[in-house]
Amino acid sequence: MLLSAVYEGARRRSLGLMLGLAAALGGAAGPGLAQTGAGSPELILQAREALRARDAQRLAELAGMTQAQQHALAPWVDYWQLGLRLTQATQADLEAFYARWPGSYVEDRMRNDWLLELGRRRDWKNFALDYPRFRMNDDREVTCYALLTEHLAGRDVRKEAKAAWLAQRDGDDGCQLLASTLLEAKRLDEDDVWLKLRLATEAGRPRAMQGAARLLGKPVEAGVKDIIDNAGRYLTRKAAASNRQQDELTTVALVRSASNDVDATTEFMRKRWERQLPRDNAAWVWAQIGRAAAFRLQPEAPDYYDKALKLQPAKQRIEWSDETLAWAARAALRAEDGQGRTALLLRAIELLEKEGNGALDPAWTYWKARSLKANPQTAAEARGLLQGLASPLSFYGKLAAEELGQRAALPATPLPLTPAERGQAQSHAGLTRALMLVQLGLRGEGVREWNFSLRGMGDRELLAAAQLACEREIWDRCINTSERTRGEVDLAQRYPMPYRAELLAQAREAGLDPAYVYGLIRQESRFVMDARSHVGASGLMQVMPSTAKWTAKKVGMAYKPEFLTDRDFNLRIGTTYLKLVLDAFDGSQALAAAAYNAGPGRPRRWRDGPPLDAAIWAESIPFTETRDYVKRVLSNATIYAQLMGNERAELRARLGRSIGPASAPATDLP
Repeated sequence: MLLSAVYEGARRRSLGLMLGLAAALGGAAGPGLAQTGAGSPELILQAREALRARDAQRLAELAGMTQAQQHALAPWVDYWQLGLRLTQATQADLEAFYARWPGSYVEDRMRNDWLLELGRRRDWKNFALDYPRFRMNDDREVTCYALLTEHLAGRDVRKEAKAAWLAQRDGDDGCQLLASTLLEAKRLDEDDVWLKLRLATEAGRPRAMQGAARLLGKPVEAGVKDIIDNAGRYLTRKAAASNRQQDELTTVALVRSASNDVDATTEFMRKRWERQLPRDNAAWVWAQIGRAAAFRLQPEAPDYYDKALKLQPAKQRIEWSDETLAWAARAALRAEDGQGRTALLLRAIELLEKEGNGALDPAWTYWKARSLKANPQTAAEARGLLQGLASPLSFYGKLAAEELGQRAALPATPLPLTPAERGQAQSHAGLTRALMLVQLGLRGEGVREWNFSLRGMGDRELLAAAQLACEREIWDRCINTSERTRGEVDLAQRYPMPYRAELLAQAREAGLDPAYVYGLIRQESRFVMDARSHVGASGLMQVMPSTAKWTAKKVGMAYKPEFLTDRDFNLRIGTTYLKLVLDAFDGSQALAAAAYNAGPGRPRRWRDGPPLDAAIWAESIPFTETRDYVKRVLSNATIYAQLMGNERAELRARLGRSIGPASAPATDLP
């Protein structure tokens, strides 16, 4: 009873918001929607329910009704109904759909779906007809099918096909078919397939491992299955090294083993396999042992990487992944003694630069510069790298500026939008549909429609679109759209301060810096009040129900699960918990941010060992999500502090100088 009442209340709020939006925006004309009105939002909710129930008949009826009404969201209902019967559709059905909604997001999304269907049907004639019209071109499986059609037409696609296949994360029909066809045609060879198997193993992708193994024959397929089931057992019972196939399978087993047990794999290598495997195989295994050890923040990691580089044949190209090289750099940064570690750091960064065709992630540009700066002979080069990186808008940009003793000024505010610029955004059919979808609770569909509509926009158009979202309080689209601009930067859009009075009051009550709270919320939820993560965290501050219950009990607050969607309660419980976390980590904003994202137990372990430069500690956080989160929260907070009047705010002051073991027993936190 309560759930149905909650659902009905949410539905009515969505309908009310939609009607308000429709009244404000009016009949936005667009491709296939001339003289279109907003139409009844109730029909769209009914269509969505019909889609969930896979009720094709009802969905077809609703598609007809919305088209007859010239409903602004009729393209979506049409997309849903055709999608339900796509496996029975013909090219003529698709051409009719394209003609109804030319230039729209759903036209191109349906083309994506149809190209996948054509690939599975092996209908290369219609695939070749439709593919050149695919504008998003953002589906790797479609790309593999397209490369296959080019190969079948007699064109040499080996380079592009190999790159697409190696980049494939998991097994799919398109890339697997492309690889098997080119292997049969001798445009790919066994070396390529063994490399694919290595990279899939390194990435921990069993499906991709099995896909590569199938191309190498039944014995390899059976061996890989055994390795996936239990790599240690394979090594003790079946591993050998008397031919290429055995060498590679043993190598794959060792790498699989290293991801689970560094010490055991190290013993396997030292007692037998380092001597018996070819040098390049042994080098790759040691690199993966190094990566696994670095991920676990073990001090031996640089030694393993050094061993790998010494074994690597000098004239043979290193085929390690970017992740393996990045962890080599992190292992070098964390090394206590520093002796010889500069060489490892610079070698890893050099290899990353080669893999990126000269492009380098800002993190490695910064650490390369820091390393070169310590040597008087390369100090000038270091200064040039830091100057090129310095920026007030990014984590490493701020650190670079501060390393140079500079305070990079925030960008100037752009000129106000003209009525014509604002009007163009307000009348844009795709943006209008996106706003309607979001207001109806169909955020995923709305975000995809919105992002498609931004393609090809210049800075002023992006600023106008962002302002439209800001004014509708759809803060994630406001921020993300404004972040796309290159020359003009509107910080009020990129770093908005919604709910300011409420947030300042809660931050003061909790004893927190409001800029830190704003920086965290911007990263957590983009100020979306009904945001819900895949693990169940809710609201502005993305608080887990169990955490909210524990915090409420600790401080004597009333708590019910439904309170988490209330803005004021979410702010209060979130700031209260954040303060408890901050105090538990001795006021370290970096550690507290890591704990807020990954739970307090992990950063407690990550701070063990020798004290480290706080920037090195942040860069070597094992979880990619948490590592990026900490950097963004602290960077956000520094900018918010500047916008709130602290012009001298520095990132280093928030990050701290060093992070090491706790000086007191851990406080109990959920």
